[in-house]
This record gives sequence, structure tokens and C-alpha cells, in this order.
Amino acid sequence: MDHDDIIQRFLFRDFNVRGEIVRLGPAYREVLTQRDYPAGVRALIGELMAATALLSATLKFRGGLTLQVNTDGPLRLLMAECRNQSDLRAIARFDADAGAPWLGKGKLVITIEPAQGERYQGIVSLDHENLARAIETYFQRSEQLDTRLWLSADDDHAAGMMVQRLPGPVDRPGLPDDDENFTRVSLLADTVTGAELTSLQPRDMLTRLFHEEHVRLYDPRSLRFHCGCSRERSANAIKFLGYDEAMELVAENGEVEIDCQFCRARYRFGGDEVRGVFDEEAPPQGTTLH
Repeated sequence: MDHDDIIQRFLFRDFNVRGEIVRLGPAYREVLTQRDYPAGVRALIGELMAATALLSATLKFRGGLTLQVNTDGPLRLLMAECRNQSDLRAIARFDADAGAPWLGKGKLVITIEPAQGERYQGIVSLDHENLARAIETYFQRSEQLDTRLWLSADDDHAAGMMVQRLPGPVDRPGLPDDDENFTRVSLLADTVTGAELTSLQPRDMLTRLFHEEHVRLYDPRSLRFHCGCSRERSANAIKFLGYDEAMELVAENGEVEIDCQFCRARYRFGGDEVRGVFDEEAPPQGTTLH
């Protein structure tokens, strides 16, 4: 298996702590090709993509997980999504004239959408440049689960590692469940550098950090860049415009064009198609441009 675009779970055999390591290459670089992002924004996109993959790996059902950052700084929106624990996409909107520091005060919104079941959303404040600390706060407040994250990204790779303390009586009865083990693992992991996160393969990283511990590394799972946009979803977006505004666009341009902000696909709807959308009919086949 290619050693990029993978996520691997690991487990400490002697106590109730588990973890995940993610390494992104082509999927991350594909996102960067969609727009001319400044270096600082590219790094934050990579960190958020890595974090989204890590959190998605904790889900026990099919569906989607989205991390969205909104701030009063130059980086107004930062969003990454992982669907079905494999399909990643991301986007950022920013004031190109402002420059770093990119993040201001704002909020981090975590949205979980099961394929079947109710949608869940958690919100934590964001008052510094460290995305990992904000996500740790979310787990502490919303899940009451001790969690640590380490994130990094350069021009070619984005990577991250997460460790979590597991509830012993539920997951692995009979093993120690104490602060000392989690604290020791966290302190060891704190020695990792950003360069090591993006350059080392998971097995090498675990050996470097936890060579005195008994760690089981599970088989890697593949990740990829994939955008879930479609003609049907674009038709739904037209409904949000309202009939009058949509028909005004048809009168001015002969059509309504919906651009996907994630992959730059363009969906074009003629007048009859737009009217069909508001008649709740399936939109006829038309032109999709990439």
C-alpha cells in the first residue's frame, strides 16, 4: 500500500490508551491545487484535514464528520470534511491582503452526520492559532474523554497523531485505567516535532516515541480526496436562491451556474431545468463542467 493517504490505529497493550496516526499526501495536495493559498493557510488546511481524518476514525458508523473554523481574523472560513472514514475534502476563505496571523478569535464547530440517525453538533471557542488545543477542549468538555492531538503540515504532506484514554470497564476490563499511564504517553508524544510528523512513517514514529512500551499497530486504511458534489445537490442549492432570484439569473445569463467550492466542478441549469427544480421534479440532464 502507498504510504501516503493512510490512517493507522495503534493500541497500548498494557493499559487503556489508544491512538491514531494519519499521513496525507496526494489528497492534501489535490486540495491545494484548487486555489492559490498562501503558505500559512495551506498549513492550516493540512492540519484541519489531518484532524478531521483522526476524529472520523473514532466514529462507529457510516456518515460524515466536518470541522469548521470561523474567526474574525483574515482566515474567515476553514472547513474540512471526511465521509465514511475515507473521503476527504477541504476549503478555506480568506482576506488575501491581510496576511498572518491568519486565525483570530472565533469558534470551532464539529458536526457529525450519521448515514442513519440524528445530526450532532458541538462548538468550542477558538482564541489562538492552535487547532489541536481547541479539539482537545471539545473532547474534554463534550465527551469527557482525555484526548491529545499533534498536527503538522508542509507543502507536500499533512499529518497528525491522536491518543485517547479509554474507559477501561467498557473497552478493556482488567487493564489499568489511571492518570499516570496517559500522562506518560502524552509527555512522550509531546517530544515529536512537526517535521517528524510529516516525514516519518507510522511504525517509525511509534518506535521513536514509545520504544519502551508494548504497542500494537493495526493495518493501515486508505484515505483519498473525493468531493461529494453532484447535479442533484446543486439543484437543491438553487432552491435556496428562491424562484424569483433564480429566474432573474436565467433572464440575465440564459442559465443558472452552480460552482462547487471544493473541486471547482460547474453545474449549469437552463430555464426549464430551473423551473423543474421548483416544481420538485428531478432536474433534466444538462451540462457539467470540470
